[in-house]
Amino acid sequence: MHQLTIAEMIRGLQSKAFSSMELTRHLLARIQQLDSSYNSFITVTEELALSQAEAADQRIAKGEAPTLCGVPVAHKDIICTNGIRTSCASKMLDNFIPPYDATIVENLNGAGTVTLGKTNMDEFAMGSSNESSYYGPVKNPWNTRCVPGGSSGGSAAAVAALLVPGATATDTGGSIRQPAALTNTTGLKPTYGRVSRWGIVAYASSLDQAGPIARNAEDAAYLLSAMVSHDPKDSTSLNRPHEDFTAGLSDSIAGLKIGVPKEYFGEGLNAETAARVQDALKEFEKLGAELVDISLPHTELAIPAYYVIAPAEASANLSRFDGVRYGHRCENPKDLRDLYMRSRGEGFGEEVQRRILVGSYALSAGYYDAYYNKAQQVRRLIKQDFVQAFEKVDVIMGPTTPSPAFELGAKGADPVAMYLEDIYTIATNLAGLPGMSIPCGLVNNLPVGLQITGNYLDESRMLNVAHQYQQVTDWHQASAV
Repeated sequence: MHQLTIAEMIRGLQSKAFSSMELTRHLLARIQQLDSSYNSFITVTEELALSQAEAADQRIAKGEAPTLCGVPVAHKDIICTNGIRTSCASKMLDNFIPPYDATIVENLNGAGTVTLGKTNMDEFAMGSSNESSYYGPVKNPWNTRCVPGGSSGGSAAAVAALLVPGATATDTGGSIRQPAALTNTTGLKPTYGRVSRWGIVAYASSLDQAGPIARNAEDAAYLLSAMVSHDPKDSTSLNRPHEDFTAGLSDSIAGLKIGVPKEYFGEGLNAETAARVQDALKEFEKLGAELVDISLPHTELAIPAYYVIAPAEASANLSRFDGVRYGHRCENPKDLRDLYMRSRGEGFGEEVQRRILVGSYALSAGYYDAYYNKAQQVRRLIKQDFVQAFEKVDVIMGPTTPSPAFELGAKGADPVAMYLEDIYTIATNLAGLPGMSIPCGLVNNLPVGLQITGNYLDESRMLNVAHQYQQVTDWHQASAV
């Protein structure tokens, strides 16, 4: 039963081949039996899952069930869940239990999904390897000596290990697409504003966006269709007519123009990863698509710009965690200054502290124009590169990551090497564009991801393109377990 995709689960539940309760009990047993090897979950919500499964079966029996009714999912532990600990994988929020659901949790609950638990992640979503979690690193199901990518490594590993068919995740600079690439899953970051950020603990507010991780493009389309909505509680939420992202999956892609940026195939890209990506591009040519050479000239500036803007926004967003209102509070503070310093020093891990310091420095009076303002100007240039490219092409493709998964601990002592893992994904966030990663091969039995970047609000086309590729290849069916 755990090998079923979401689409297959939908058909099985609707035909009553099995019940949501049977499905849920089976997956909960797998999590209990296997997750000690991966550490992909922080919290397992067995009682809630069984009650939701029972309610789903009742809706199905009455013929009142939405499409996803009874399908089990998991939520990244940065997404607030009413009455369930939401820790952001940090000591700071180890004891935080929200009194409300995030909008995307509300939407998926309304669609009848069953919540199996909260997945592990890099602390406050800051990281590319899922090694900075207060609860220990997540391990890649393809090789448990390797990282699963980050920051949504728990969601990706849980899907790859067939513990759950789909999971929510967030992407600030690649944190859905990069772990999807390293675990042979399909991950999609929507256009900025497509999915409400209300109830998602903020890292960098102008970059954060939630999306799904699943086994294939069809499953991601089902999840995204339920996640998307206009939300008056989020001032950046886009007010668009609701879309069924599964509707155009079977459309032909003959005549599609695929932009291939020369900057994505230069120094730093693993040769075997490049070969797998080129093989994927040839498959698209066979499907009738046309490859167009393009240039995104400011690509090399994406990482320096991001690592000014994101830490600056994080330093402001994380100032609320002061030991006064909620979260970790130090023992016996001498005075207010001591309370602030020790609560934050004890509650935040090393990477979070590093980014707060960098961000505070970039926003300080003497350096704001030199760093933050300049980074925002560079961001505009990066966005303009994409605008000009999309005048000539329909989608842009390239590698998701420079190489397959690296070993746990291999880059922990070198933050810059870790930051370079996101070299191909960050520009999409800076521009606010949608992007996704799909499996396109293996190198030394470790997965490689193909990144597809779409134009604004063009998630349907991206999913169609990915689905058509997955109809003629079987990389997405390769399993770690």
